[in-house]
Amino acid sequence: MTAFDKPRISLLGTSALLFEAPGTFDLPHQRRIWALAAAASKWPDIREAIPGITNLMLTFETPPRELDALIAALNDGWDAAEGLAIGGREIRLPVTYGGEIGSSLQAVADHCSLSIDDVVAIHAAPLYTVFALGSHPGYCYLGGMDQRITMPRRQTPLQRSAGGSVSIGGSQTGVSASPGPSGWHAIGHTSWTFFDPSWPTPAALAPGDTIRFEIRQVIR
Repeated sequence: MTAFDKPRISLLGTSALLFEAPGTFDLPHQRRIWALAAAASKWPDIREAIPGITNLMLTFETPPRELDALIAALNDGWDAAEGLAIGGREIRLPVTYGGEIGSSLQAVADHCSLSIDDVVAIHAAPLYTVFALGSHPGYCYLGGMDQRITMPRRQTPLQRSAGGSVSIGGSQTGVSASPGPSGWHAIGHTSWTFFDPSWPTPAALAPGDTIRFEIRQVIR
């Protein structure tokens, strides 16, 4: 992720605005995004304040008349944000590593000069934090992956990756909530359900929740 000194703010048409925070991809910075989102959600004419990965999207009830004032409020809010610790749930996800769905496990091991067992152990060790939801319904961006298993994203994305795929992309890991294209490397899969439109809250996870991967099986 490219670091920059000052926040970047850009309009998304006339109905939304994107605030991109400076700094690194880590939990302290993400907690500041959560704090800014909580504050901005209470501002007049803001429909939603949606946290992303070290960024925040604001959608408007009506296009702001005083855009400079809104930009100033965002910059001041970011400077004042001390970080919001969200008390979420801890979820344990059983994962089958390798196999047909996790076919990139060997490629990650080769790239990182590790054994398959080392990659699996390193991947399953941390307690991951859900930083934000996005990409597709129910998908969660996780923070906390050990940098020893960083794997550059695919130059040519897969047209279809299986739902439940546990994947690595750059310095991040995540789990696909549904089938779809992906530029990440699948190293395993889980049968857990992340999204169901019939549920009162369709997305199973929320920012602040934590995930621990449990090694169910390793298929070579």
